[in-house]
Amino acid sequence: QRMFPLFSRLDNGLQPMASIVESFITSMGNACVEKRQAKLDGGEKEKNDDPEFVKSLIDLHEKYLGVIRETFSGHHLFQKALKNSFEVVVNQDVGQYSNAELMSTFCDRVLKSGGEKLNDSEVEESLDRIVQLFSFLTDKDLFADIYRNQLAKRLLNQRSSSDDAEKLMIAKLKVQCGTQFTSKMEGMLNDLAVGNDQKSEFDARMEQHDTKLSFSVQVLTTGFWPTYKTPEVSLPANMTKCLEIFTEWHDAKHQKRKLSWVHSLGNATVKSIFGKKSYDLQVTTLQAVVLNTFNDGKTFDFNELKKILNLNDITLKPLMHSLSCGKYKVITKTPANNKINSTDSFTANAKFSSNMRKIRIPMASLDPSHNKNRVEEDRSWAIEAAIVRIMKARKTLKHQELIAEVLSQLSFFRPQPR
Repeated sequence: QRMFPLFSRLDNGLQPMASIVESFITSMGNACVEKRQAKLDGGEKEKNDDPEFVKSLIDLHEKYLGVIRETFSGHHLFQKALKNSFEVVVNQDVGQYSNAELMSTFCDRVLKSGGEKLNDSEVEESLDRIVQLFSFLTDKDLFADIYRNQLAKRLLNQRSSSDDAEKLMIAKLKVQCGTQFTSKMEGMLNDLAVGNDQKSEFDARMEQHDTKLSFSVQVLTTGFWPTYKTPEVSLPANMTKCLEIFTEWHDAKHQKRKLSWVHSLGNATVKSIFGKKSYDLQVTTLQAVVLNTFNDGKTFDFNELKKILNLNDITLKPLMHSLSCGKYKVITKTPANNKINSTDSFTANAKFSSNMRKIRIPMASLDPSHNKNRVEEDRSWAIEAAIVRIMKARKTLKHQELIAEVLSQLSFFRPQPR
């Protein structure tokens, strides 16, 4: 505190101090990164979720932001030193998962129900801090892609703790990166709001038909949401009838829109009876279709199920694994092991019992958390668009000057000049 006013009287007296502060903060940040590396080297299982590491970076930034405000009166040289040091630390990826994915998963923990137990003001404070950390990230487009996938899962599975918190986070990202960055996320929230308005209208239409199923549909706009696998599963007759009723209603209302069904994202509650007890199984639509096949105690081998359900190995194996090898084994597999093979046979587990009446049977996602190839493709388009913009404005430019101009225009990622 005494050195700062003393050195500030000298010409360029603060620059050496700022350099020392920058190298010190960088070393403290590197210590956090090295601690994570040591944990992974020690044999800890790697996950895309490391809240301890992200919190350590947030706390470090909060601490030295306070030091620069109080001790160095928020001087621009020291603010730049903090920025430079965190740009080095935040962009040091350790292990299989990038820091962009760890930060996005931290947001997911804060925003989904059953994640971090925080009140409204603590949620806002956590989001403020993570967005400050995000501002130092080079691969902002990668963060956006992963965040959008996780946002979609929260919204479609109704796992979001608060719509207001979701809007708040998107608003913070919008301030940081602009409208283009968040337009798809805003479109996703808007889809759900519009869907809620139309739901009551379709529910009234469904009451005119005796389908014996409680059925609702969420219509999504293709451009806003991530792309998902769309397995063409063979649905039972009563499900097919519901789809036909909705398609007829929707086509009459929106003649120029084309519907494409994504059954891998649907969910269902299946009433099942094992022995004398009945259970409500909360499952995905695909799991519900499989369970329906095993009515009346039938037994099928893997290849028979493939033909009946019209599913390939890549989709059917995780499906059968969730129902026969997970915590709740509602289907019995022969031979009894934890791997699904094409020679296995399956039947309903007559001996199944549980203390809970409502049982949620999770299933591994058929889609990855993000598509790296698509991110790379989007980057190449962004680079080409930037080059066209610059050359239209400047007409003639030396190669090195063009590279420098392109690098200055691309704010969501840093391309390799080569």
